Amino acid sequence: MKYARTHGVSRASRRYNKTRLYIYFWLRRYDGTTASLACRSRKPHHHPNCHKEEELKLIRDMRRANKNLGLMEFWFKLRHRGYQRHYVSLNRVLVREGLLPARKPKNAKYRPQPYEQMAYPGQRIQIDVKHVPRSCQVSSGDRKYYQYTAIDEYSRLRYLEAFEEANTYSSQIFAQQVLNWFRQRGIQVECIQTDNGFEFTKRLGRSKKETYLSLFEQYLQTQGVRHKTIRPYTPRHNGKVERSHREDQKRLYDQAKFYSFDDFKIQLRRHNQRTNHIPMKPLNFLSPIQFLEQGVQYV
Repeated sequence: MKYARTHGVSRASRRYNKTRLYIYFWLRRYDGTTASLACRSRKPHHHPNCHKEEELKLIRDMRRANKNLGLMEFWFKLRHRGYQRHYVSLNRVLVREGLLPARKPKNAKYRPQPYEQMAYPGQRIQIDVKHVPRSCQVSSGDRKYYQYTAIDEYSRLRYLEAFEEANTYSSQIFAQQVLNWFRQRGIQVECIQTDNGFEFTKRLGRSKKETYLSLFEQYLQTQGVRHKTIRPYTPRHNGKVERSHREDQKRLYDQAKFYSFDDFKIQLRRHNQRTNHIPMKPLNFLSPIQFLEQGVQYV
């Protein structure tokens, strides 16, 4: 613009390779400041199909008497009064005029707290139960199979056992097997973490007068092992054992067939031995067995 004012529009057109009309257009706007050259809205000031004033008055009056009606119901009421516009056009008018009901504020995005890392094996063991899919059971009738899983949070070492029932008695038997299995490997279990299922605890199902513990909790109490329950309806707090069940589904149950309960126990035992030798990224690409043998720390 300064060059065009100093040397003329024709020379500026040749120098900057712009048409004379283009330069004249901007010269009309230019007042010596760069703010005058900012892009402006190209929205038309008037449209032949825009809402007429009587239509806007009808919408405002109707909305004043029907503040909480939804868009479609409000649109039908307007149509009975002679309104002929599309409901999309009505929505634009309601937004522009600020006639829509106030929306509820969105819930704050969930931000998980930093997870507590375990410092040594046996500091906390996560236990959960997986229902074996019926598609894997051949000629089992109405019998159900369950996989009890215990995983060490520090080393990801797992112990699996098969059961035909998922109740507090089965959980007690499994707890005995877990403590013995880890003790044989030189690991002293200090804490066991479970969800709030009735196979582990009765605290969410008993009345205020009842103070009894489940067989599972009684056994842990006699062994001096602390029992920790996660927050109700929050399975991510037991995430390591939940994730391991997802891997079990892919590696075992999606292709395995069990012809009897004994067959299920044998295949589950082999699967347990195999998964304890699979390298894992959280363990610096070592298997749980190698991680315990080398005594390395988390990366």
